[in-house]
Amino acid sequence: MELLLKNKWLSLASLSVLFLTVVLFTWTGYYFLLAIPFGYLYFLLCGLNWKTAYWLFLFTIPFSIQLSFAGDSMSLTLPDQPMMWCMLGIVLIAWARNPKLMPEWWWRDKITFITVLQFLWLVVAVLCSQMIFFSFKFLLVKTWLIACYFILPVLIFKEKRDYIRAFRLLLVSTLVTVIIILIHHAMLGFRFDKVQRSLAFLGQSLYYNHVDYSSVTSMLFPLLLIAVPLSKHRSLATKLGLLVIILIFIAGIIFAQTRAAYIAVFFALGVGMAIRLRLVNIIMPTIYALIILLFCYMVPNNKYMAFRPDYNKTYMHKEFMDHIISTFRGKDMSSMERVYRWIATVRMSTDYPVTGVGPRAFYYYYKPYAVSSFQTYVSRNKEQSTTHNYYLYMLAEQGWPAMLLYALLVPVVFAKAQKVYHRFKDKFYRTVTVGLAMCIAAGFINNFFSELIETHKVGALFYIPVALLIVLDRKSKELEKEASTADSPIAEL
Repeated sequence: MELLLKNKWLSLASLSVLFLTVVLFTWTGYYFLLAIPFGYLYFLLCGLNWKTAYWLFLFTIPFSIQLSFAGDSMSLTLPDQPMMWCMLGIVLIAWARNPKLMPEWWWRDKITFITVLQFLWLVVAVLCSQMIFFSFKFLLVKTWLIACYFILPVLIFKEKRDYIRAFRLLLVSTLVTVIIILIHHAMLGFRFDKVQRSLAFLGQSLYYNHVDYSSVTSMLFPLLLIAVPLSKHRSLATKLGLLVIILIFIAGIIFAQTRAAYIAVFFALGVGMAIRLRLVNIIMPTIYALIILLFCYMVPNNKYMAFRPDYNKTYMHKEFMDHIISTFRGKDMSSMERVYRWIATVRMSTDYPVTGVGPRAFYYYYKPYAVSSFQTYVSRNKEQSTTHNYYLYMLAEQGWPAMLLYALLVPVVFAKAQKVYHRFKDKFYRTVTVGLAMCIAAGFINNFFSELIETHKVGALFYIPVALLIVLDRKSKELEKEASTADSPIAEL
């Protein structure tokens, strides 16, 4: 009788959702309201089998599109953002029921420690923000990203099949978007100035812009490369299919025509090689040293002013090769606009050194600190974009502590990957470890020229690999302990 009563209420609730959907759609004419019944079914799935719901969520990430409303002051990515809310609810409920939900080894990990400090400092920056409403929205987004991409993978990824399933789900859905975009771009003649138009699908853009698109494809590309040795014993059809997919991704990266993505692929390969040679720990200190030396050269006596652009000769080119050539000549608009904002960020940080101006507040404060000599045609910044460098993004909006924590996180992640890689004897886990590190490396380069970690697609390809390195670290220690126990004289007795 109790079960029948529950089914009765469930049926009534389901019919009510369907009826309200029809009424709302008829009244407003908004087609996205037709997704409400599917959202209701997904909510039920979360209660019945939340792990299956998580796999479905992963599959939808590359497909998800952003919808703006309320005069473009609010936005929503569908369908993955409501799914993230469900996942966040699952984490909060599970944690409330079991305060020891996350294992001790996870809490003791250096990466976890740094990430927790980053989140806590973000809360401080939000409380001290010059624009607390925008900053609070940023905090909410960061919260469900951390829950979905950094916490839940630790509870889900247990066996090899989990890594394979996640890779396949993300690969298939991303591959579909790449094929659609390549077809659209081919119809536009693969023109550099038409890249943004090629992202459109059914009246919406599959990615925020071509930078977001190229970042996702270049970050997923290393995982395709590691799939090659792992498919060594597969059928010929599987190997040929993988080769075709790799070629499609190469075409996607090339025709996205984003300089950072090209550099990201080669940097990722370099990091993978350095991990194998036990040299990865010198990469980030070397990069940081070069940046410090550059500042030491440019800042005294305002030497950087010698590189100011000619306003009338700095513009966006229609052909990609012209874009590349103008970059080296210092006459590319996007490159010089980055310098314009970087200078403004550094100057602004002297007035807001500790907590910055607050998350999502950079646009409203940076212009008085800019040097007019570096202005370009796009310095009006109608799209309200930010620093185009994640380090300076942290510095501007969350202060020096946030920037230093991110600067510490990257080398710690690479060092972790190297240790785990050489600790594993299992070929599958070794290969996956280096693949995840290369994925993070590609993300590092893309975010060196942008700030995309808090976006739903790039964020997934950054935080999930970071979380999985923590899981693999634990797995490698367990396997090493089992091997040493099996080899001990007592075990032989």
